[in-house]
Amino acid sequence: MRHLIDPLDFTLEETTKVLDLADRIAESPEVYSHVADGKKIATLFYEPSTRTRLSFESAMLSLGGKSLGFAGAEQSSATKGETVADTARVVSCYADIIAMRHPKEGAPLRASMYATVPVINAGDGGHNHPTQTLIDLMTIRQRKGHLDHLTVGFCGDLKFGRTVHSLVNSLVRHPENEFYFISPEELKIPDYVIEETLKPNHSFYKEVTSLEETLFICESAAKDGELPFEAHCEGEVSEKGLIIIHFT
Repeated sequence: MRHLIDPLDFTLEETTKVLDLADRIAESPEVYSHVADGKKIATLFYEPSTRTRLSFESAMLSLGGKSLGFAGAEQSSATKGETVADTARVVSCYADIIAMRHPKEGAPLRASMYATVPVINAGDGGHNHPTQTLIDLMTIRQRKGHLDHLTVGFCGDLKFGRTVHSLVNSLVRHPENEFYFISPEELKIPDYVIEETLKPNHSFYKEVTSLEETLFICESAAKDGELPFEAHCEGEVSEKGLIIIHFT
């Protein structure tokens, strides 16, 4: 049994296979409309979320399955002192897979240690958001046709943005990608991302404070949030093939 807690839990080959499968599902949803018949997903969301929670539930319904869960810690037995480990044990008896959002970093990992069904990290604090990363990779690949030899700009809250940290971790596995981090000083990319991810992979990166400094060299731009950047904004392709993102 495997869990998805960190984007790197999937090898590069496995990630590519997931993206290929997602493309096939998007092209022919009716072919996959019953692959999850009789299956249930439990969405255990300890903090408010609309898009991420509903995306999991919608996906399971589209595949023929069902969903159950809660949309806030106040709706769970956490208010009575039940631990994440206890909840994971119990919910494993009710569902075939668990998607957990939690404000504390590491909570989904702990849940995976006690669950008897697979656990998906749907976002834990400022740490990781692996399924968001997969959607971002899919969006970039659809727009650019590949995931290597890209110049990628990240704009916004880069310090606490778990989506940014997860996506950088995945993109460095593809050769010759360059990164520009655009943010005010107080929200700049954490040092550990640079020291533990970018430098060991010998990835080019540059930190700037102005979007204008990088707008004409970034081929794709990602903004922190709950949806892939394509869903956050409208994009257009310039004559030079540059994806210009208008954030909304």
